[in-house]
Amino acid sequence: MVDIKQLRKEYTAYTLGPEDVSESPLAQFKAWFEQAVQVQVPEPNAMTLATCTPEGKPSARIVLLKGIEEGGFVFYTNYNSRKGKELEQNPQAALAFLWHELQRQVRVEGPVRKLSPESSTAYFQSRPKGSQVGAWASPQSTPIASRAVLEKRVEELAGQYAGAEILPRPPHWGGYVLEPTVVEFWQGRSNRLHDRIRYRLDENGNWQVERLAP
Repeated sequence: MVDIKQLRKEYTAYTLGPEDVSESPLAQFKAWFEQAVQVQVPEPNAMTLATCTPEGKPSARIVLLKGIEEGGFVFYTNYNSRKGKELEQNPQAALAFLWHELQRQVRVEGPVRKLSPESSTAYFQSRPKGSQVGAWASPQSTPIASRAVLEKRVEELAGQYAGAEILPRPPHWGGYVLEPTVVEFWQGRSNRLHDRIRYRLDENGNWQVERLAP
């Protein structure tokens, strides 16, 4: 096996200081995101979503960012999934984006709330039909006997909705928005002296911008 301890990379692409960032963390995120798209980072909207039970047991998975709307970061999922259940019990979460090509990370923390049914339906019905069928077919995060069971259910639903291009949204599926209270922008630098700029929402609703030690 490769010697994992020896896997290292020097970061020299960019620098980051308080004078380089926008007043708003969402504006700064959009600027970095656009740059990630321009340099063709694969799936720049892929993000780690970390949730936690009320007892403090965490879980994390990769999901896709679907918008910067309603003052936060929007994603969609099955409400009956593990993440959906954890968000129902403990509506606090964290996100992390990693863009290797730019040697950058972004971390986000804050409360999470459901989007309106209208917003969730509008997005659901904009998805490819196969994805709509899949949302109905999959009892996400529950054990199933085999993949064949899932494929049979997809086949049944495809027949049921053969004449329709748009399906109704499942009541157990919809969107969330994470409204940030902390956003950290990380830029890799040489000798592990990385640049870290943190936005923190204060008690008056104003963003405080701070440099953190790496």
